[in-house]
Amino acid sequence: MISSFTAGLFGLLIVYLGGWFLGFWTGNFSLLLFVLTVVTLAYWLAEKFRFRPAREAAAQALLAQDATRRADLARMGIEKVDGDVETARQKLLMQPWWLDWTAGLFPVILIVFLLRSFLFEPFKIPSGSMIPTLLVGDLILVSKFHYGVRLPVINKKIIDNNPVQRGDVMVFRYPVDPRQDYIKRVVGIPGDEVAYINQKLSVNGQPVELKTLPEFYDEDSLRYAPQFSEKLGKLEHRILVEPQRQAYYGPDPKRFPMAENCRYTPEGVTCKVPAGHYFMMGDNRDNSQDSRFWGFVPDENIVGKAFFVWMNFGNLGRIGAFH
Repeated sequence: MISSFTAGLFGLLIVYLGGWFLGFWTGNFSLLLFVLTVVTLAYWLAEKFRFRPAREAAAQALLAQDATRRADLARMGIEKVDGDVETARQKLLMQPWWLDWTAGLFPVILIVFLLRSFLFEPFKIPSGSMIPTLLVGDLILVSKFHYGVRLPVINKKIIDNNPVQRGDVMVFRYPVDPRQDYIKRVVGIPGDEVAYINQKLSVNGQPVELKTLPEFYDEDSLRYAPQFSEKLGKLEHRILVEPQRQAYYGPDPKRFPMAENCRYTPEGVTCKVPAGHYFMMGDNRDNSQDSRFWGFVPDENIVGKAFFVWMNFGNLGRIGAFH
């Protein structure tokens, strides 16, 4: 009965993962990991307090029966008794497959859940919006505790840590579809007035400092792009700006929460960042869907601060810290 129930659970897991992989629905890995932790914990507790004691009692009873039988035979003068009771005892003590693949995996799943929820989460760069800082295929680490400790799944902050700074590279839940994680750079914090006019960024009326760098060669598109060094806060980072590809903003084409804080013209956009929200932009300025188009990121959507490329299978030289 329990083995059939467990097989059904594994079947549901396979269907869920298969549909996620094939694109039939969007998965939520944090929720999946939480559910797996709870389910395997239930099996682990059942194993510790019910199933293992029952197996040990059965094995002990087998030894007692064998000892009684041998004693009875010895009284009858029979000293040599056939039967390998130790093999039978080991089989009684052995975990069935449905416990081995549930309770046996609980410690590993729990460690992964805690590490991913409270310390570091891996993230793969899916698009070129953060070129040249991050390239497609970079596997990065995100610090989950840099901005504070949040409860897993519901993402509610329970302990504050460092405040969000202009220039931080942040992973957050996409406001339009919170099931998706996005990564952009913070250019505006609460209270800032951010303007991006004619491909030039200013914050609170002050133009952001730019320095011209050698052109950037994009190996994927096989072309060069104008590259600059930009200084937001105390840190410098590189950006790409292509004058011939300037976006047309026009009147606000879509409404989003607190869109009244933004003014759109054909030359660009100016936004006043509301309390508890952030204005995000990609470093590949003319190839990034960001706060200019879909609005502000609320504090409750923050996942963490990205800080390290731990692998790029196409270019091992990418491994290392970044700003």
